[in-house]
Amino acid sequence: MAGGYLSPESKSLCVESPAGQDVVALREIGVVDAVGIAKKPSKPLVKSGEGKRIPFGEDSFDFIFSAAGGIERSSAPVEFAGEVGRTLRPGGIAVFHVKANDTYSFNSFVDLFNCCKVEKSHDIEGFDSSMPHIREIVLRKEGARVSSDPKSGSSSNGKCYVPGYKQELVNHAEPLIEEEPLKPWITLKRNVKNIKYLPSMVDISFKNRYVYVDVGARSYGSSIGSWFRKQYPKQNKTFHVYAIEADKHFHKEYELKKGITLLPYAAWVKNETLTFEINGDPGDKEKVAAAKGRGMGRIQPVKNPSGFDGGEVERIQGFDFADWLKNTVSENDFVVMKMDVEGTEFDLIPRLFETGAICLVDEIFLECHYNRWQRCCPGQRSPKYEKTYDQCLQLFTSLRQSGVLVHQWW
Repeated sequence: MAGGYLSPESKSLCVESPAGQDVVALREIGVVDAVGIAKKPSKPLVKSGEGKRIPFGEDSFDFIFSAAGGIERSSAPVEFAGEVGRTLRPGGIAVFHVKANDTYSFNSFVDLFNCCKVEKSHDIEGFDSSMPHIREIVLRKEGARVSSDPKSGSSSNGKCYVPGYKQELVNHAEPLIEEEPLKPWITLKRNVKNIKYLPSMVDISFKNRYVYVDVGARSYGSSIGSWFRKQYPKQNKTFHVYAIEADKHFHKEYELKKGITLLPYAAWVKNETLTFEINGDPGDKEKVAAAKGRGMGRIQPVKNPSGFDGGEVERIQGFDFADWLKNTVSENDFVVMKMDVEGTEFDLIPRLFETGAICLVDEIFLECHYNRWQRCCPGQRSPKYEKTYDQCLQLFTSLRQSGVLVHQWW
């Protein structure tokens, strides 16, 4: 009231207020026209409803209040924000009590509301142990309605830029390995202990969905089961997994895996038929063993059959990975990507930048393939790849300079 955000005449709504204490507080200070909603109503103060389905018409309220991290706990924060924007009149005020104690989570919260601007944001003391510290955020509706389309966003129309609050996170990432390791199979594996995962640095609560995209997944145990589901810090969020794997040898084992969508194709820069080679790298016996005797697959357009030197070769369907990504996830989703595509990263990463799809990815674990020293044959480099370690380092550096949180993977 002192700030002019609320008056006794304000028609007010308290969202996710099961006990109705917020409604009582408003009425006690003279806001007579105040009501609450909750999944379990407590009439007459609290009616049946949810943040993602507010049972009132458009532009119904002058003031909306959501306490105790209601939007953080919501299974559909985009819909929650959309409903607040729909039912708040132009010029109306929405106040939220959330954790949002870092720049990333604060901006993720603000990004949910494309109808409103931030009037005020400050920290207050919490009321109990569940939220010892609270950030109070005051929003004012400017007139435009919040879109409820989970795939909407600026990156859907071409190139994008990585926002500053994401670029700042790169400064806190582990340093890149500048010198080419003589024993890369040891150095790169040890480096995983140094990796600073994004969820270990920030709160990821204000996201619509949580998605893990494994590009070049191979078998379930290669990285999804052995690493992502066991080691990646998920903050108790449930991630949907997309496994992209062209080798049909691995497809059957995904049929009974819950929460995983298999894309049995090759990630590529456009939709076209490709030549797929399965050929073991003599310097990478550990990977071959992990893949049950299968070598790692390289792909080429059918029109360019040169470059494969034996091994099993098949024709497979490639798809425009950047286009698929833009049609599958949104700016409001939390997206983690692992990419192990046998040299195709030098095609896929530029395509992600060209289309703006790179802005949809929050964190990348990238294995870069180069003519590295072989484990089997001291003093010899693998003839399988043409790129050098310096070219890989340039790829990682360019990603980080663009504000993309990327980690060297093996």
